[in-house]
Amino acid sequence: MSPPDQAATMSISEAEAQVMEVLWQRHPQSTDEIAQALVERQDWQLATIKTLVNRLFNKGAISAEKDGRRYLYSPVLQRESWLSAQSMGLLDRLFQGRLTPLVAHFSAQRKLDAAELKALKQLIQDYEND
Repeated sequence: MSPPDQAATMSISEAEAQVMEVLWQRHPQSTDEIAQALVERQDWQLATIKTLVNRLFNKGAISAEKDGRRYLYSPVLQRESWLSAQSMGLLDRLFQGRLTPLVAHFSAQRKLDAAELKALKQLIQDYEND
């Protein structure tokens, strides 16, 4: 498991995050397998994917295990830790750490449907009951 503060200090680009999503869904995978999973999302060459994988490896976000003539990659950085750090960073940068303006902003930009409103109400109710 990753150290708790690793996600908060690790900078991962949008492109690197797409590679991480593939590995979070299934691992270990080779670069060829990662490329195959990304073919529907991105029009990237194998060399680009290898570069992204190498960057993630050098950052310590993924590990590599030799398997014959290839390497198999697995995530070291946990998705939930990374999401938490990214979410808190967004909240701090754009909304001074306050959740209410964030929800107000998104509800003003995009009409909330009945299911989303119900889910928000349930979150508030659960929070109040704790």
